[in-house]
Amino acid sequence: MHDRIPLMGLGTYGRLGDDGIAAIRKGLEIGYRHLDTAQSYGTEPMVGRALRDSGLAREDVFVTTKVAQKKLAKSDFIPSVDQSLRDLALDVIDLVLIHWPSIDPDVAFESYVEDLGKIQEQGKARLIGVSNFPIALLERATAILGPGRLHTDQVEIQPFLQNRRLVDFCRSRAIVPTAYVPLAKGRVADDPVLAEIADVHGASASQVALAWLMHRGVAVIPASANEARMRSNFEAQVLKLSPEEMDRIAALDRGDRIIAPEVGPEWD
Repeated sequence: MHDRIPLMGLGTYGRLGDDGIAAIRKGLEIGYRHLDTAQSYGTEPMVGRALRDSGLAREDVFVTTKVAQKKLAKSDFIPSVDQSLRDLALDVIDLVLIHWPSIDPDVAFESYVEDLGKIQEQGKARLIGVSNFPIALLERATAILGPGRLHTDQVEIQPFLQNRRLVDFCRSRAIVPTAYVPLAKGRVADDPVLAEIADVHGASASQVALAWLMHRGVAVIPASANEARMRSNFEAQVLKLSPEEMDRIAALDRGDRIIAPEVGPEWD
C-alpha cells in the first residue's frame, strides 16, 4: 500500500465510456499505479471498472479523486464522497482532494475543510489534500486541520509556470506538490531548450519536462489516451538530468498560466 502519492500518475480527464476504460486499462498494463480522477470529470466509474478488470491487487494502485466545487456545502460534501466510493467501487479512496476552493459566500471555508478531515477520520479517505489552493488558503486549512494532515496541493506546474513560491512553501510543510498540465498542453514539445536537452538523452521534450518536475519532488499526472504517449510519459521516470540541465529548465519560467478559470482563487 502506498503511504505517499506516487510521483508518476495517469490523469483520466476525458477518458469516458468504453474507450476511456480501455485507455485506463492500457495505462495500468504499461505500469501506472496512480490514477487521478475527479467527480467533475465523470471518469470515476471508468477508473473503478478499469481497476477491477485489470486483475491488480487493490493495494497496488493509488487512486485520487476530488470533491467538486459545487459539492462543498455541508449537505453535499460527505454524501458526494459516498457517491465517489460507489462510483469507484472502492471501500476507501487513497487520496481525496478539494478540487477548487468555493466561491459561494454561503459555503464556509471552515465547514468544507472540516468535512475533508472528517472523511479521513471516518475511513473513507486514507489521505486528504487540496487542489488549486494558494499559500494563504493552505495556511488557513492547516490551522483548521492541524499540521501534517494535508498530503498534497494539486496545481498547475510546468516549465513555463513553475509556481516556485508555492512549491517551496509545500516542501516546507511536507506537502507534496502535484502538477496538472505538466506538459503545458503540449507546448513543451516546441521549446528549443527542452528539445536540446532531450536530444542529449535520446529522449523527448515531454520526457525532459516530466523528469524535471519529478526531480524536484513534484508528482505529475499527464493525461493521454494514446498508448505511445502514455509509454513515453511513463518512461520519463528513468531519465536523469544534470544540475546544469535543471538550471536551464528553471530559466524557462515566465509565469505563463494555462488554467485560469473565473472560479479560481487569487493565485500566488
